[in-house]
Amino acid sequence: MKVLLYSEGLKVVGKSGLGKAIKHQIKALESENISYTLNPKDDYDILHINTYFLKSYFLAKRAKKQGKKIVYHAHSTEEDYKNGFIFSKATSKLFKKWLIKCYSLGDVIVTPTLYSKKLLQSYKGLEDKTIYDVSNGIELEFFKKDEKLGDKFRRTYGYTKDDKVIFGIGLYIERKGIVDFVELAKRLPEYKFIWFGYSPLLAATKKVRKAVNTKLDNLTFAGYVEQDVIKGAMNGGDLYLFPTLEETEGIPIIEACACKTNAIIRDIPIFDGWLIDGKNVYKAKDVDEFERKIKLFFNGKLPSVVENSYKIAEERDIKKIGRKLKNIYESL
Repeated sequence: MKVLLYSEGLKVVGKSGLGKAIKHQIKALESENISYTLNPKDDYDILHINTYFLKSYFLAKRAKKQGKKIVYHAHSTEEDYKNGFIFSKATSKLFKKWLIKCYSLGDVIVTPTLYSKKLLQSYKGLEDKTIYDVSNGIELEFFKKDEKLGDKFRRTYGYTKDDKVIFGIGLYIERKGIVDFVELAKRLPEYKFIWFGYSPLLAATKKVRKAVNTKLDNLTFAGYVEQDVIKGAMNGGDLYLFPTLEETEGIPIIEACACKTNAIIRDIPIFDGWLIDGKNVYKAKDVDEFERKIKLFFNGKLPSVVENSYKIAEERDIKKIGRKLKNIYESL
């Protein structure tokens, strides 16, 4: 059994959550000694396709004609598309139609969570498809407690040991909650805020452009950084803020759980059932509640929940994901 892991436009998606998910897939397959190739010209038995661009669609059509089995990985939904870049709301229905056209080529569909599985099952044209929910996974051996790296993070960005540091991660898109993140930095000048991630502002909405151009003494936009810097922030920061409005999973919150980092996240359906308010994270519905819970956390009124949060990461270890993918391939 040989698998073609195909992802179109990796240079474009490589710095996003999708790029990270694809890297995790490779490691998952390697952990199970599954033979794979990244070259569509190689011979293969199963096409595991991650992207919905034109080349991906036509590759899937060709594979189907050749009698190959197809796993279509549904990383995107209309719901997480429409609150992203400029014009995305206006084009979301067309985008949904295209997703259905692509995903329906799969013998099976894989998507990261039960939440995204239910969304896909509600799409006309995918109701009868076999859909598996399989997490994108976490490199548990990499994301772990590391105090030295945490100290390095503070030195690099000029924070003292007494500074209260709140960090966020994501592209410059409205869906990630960056507008609320900046608003909280304005409201809470006594804390330091730093945002990791970057995407061209030309594609961003007006609200996001305004937020990113905000100048505050306690706010830093660090841009795109490598994984070890994110790991440093998770070890050296005091609180991870995840004000996202929609996700199909949200890999950074799992990484934060692995590093035993306290987090306050948006109370949205994707997190229902696995991230529990007051048990392994704290949740807030809007800016006012985020502000209130941040103050409670730093005033010692919200106890640390990191021991419970670590279990979330353990359940999504990349090795366990490899076994799940292997079972799906073998079933085909």
